[in-house]
Amino acid sequence: MEKPCILATTLGAPGGIYKCLVDHLDIPLINSFGVKVSNIPHVVDNATADIGVSLMLASARKIAEGERYSFLSSDNFPESSLDTDVTGATLGIIGMGRIGYKIAKRFQGFEMKILYHNRNRREERAAGATYCASMKELLQRSGFVMVLFAMMKPNSTFINISRGLVVDQDALVDALKKKMIRAAALDVTYPEPLPRDNPLLSFPNVIILPHVGTHTVETSQIMVERMVTNALAAVTGGQLPDEVKA
Repeated sequence: MEKPCILATTLGAPGGIYKCLVDHLDIPLINSFGVKVSNIPHVVDNATADIGVSLMLASARKIAEGERYSFLSSDNFPESSLDTDVTGATLGIIGMGRIGYKIAKRFQGFEMKILYHNRNRREERAAGATYCASMKELLQRSGFVMVLFAMMKPNSTFINISRGLVVDQDALVDALKKKMIRAAALDVTYPEPLPRDNPLLSFPNVIILPHVGTHTVETSQIMVERMVTNALAAVTGGQLPDEVKA
């Protein structure tokens, strides 16, 4: 977003932008006009973790492929399309922030070995996770990786619920073509939506969602409530509960 557009949106009537990200904003510039910026990241943690779990399970058990097959054929699902187990597998999480932590907690019930790579180590015991100082080690040991494809195991599944731009999509396409990885499941792409001729849309072992990680009734309601709370605080000269500092 260009700076004039940011200012036009931000300096108009008091209100809010229905997003939890501020990456596209020049916060120092906005602050220089006496305008405060807030976001609502914590609200989306559970819903986003849930979509990550859903994508991983759907990819491992070939839910989308099975559903398509049931509409196109009256035959039984071929044995050549056998799924892969999640229970007892190894999950590697790149970026063990709030959402990654919640994903790790959810997969404890699947008796998975959970590895993570992060800029900083965090409490591991509650999440049942093991820190990997090297991303290379994490990729080589993991059967499922959330958020180099050359270093992953050929039976690995790649899941991205972060940002579309964190993935080299051309490299992902190449990895899928060369069968360097088993499958991919994406809630985010770049751009969104993908052009209809994008090669990622042609793979039967790729699941792509239209960035719906936070799209639940409950999460959307809380997001609106937090946005209104921050907007009212700004209008009345109060402290914004979720202010983003420059």
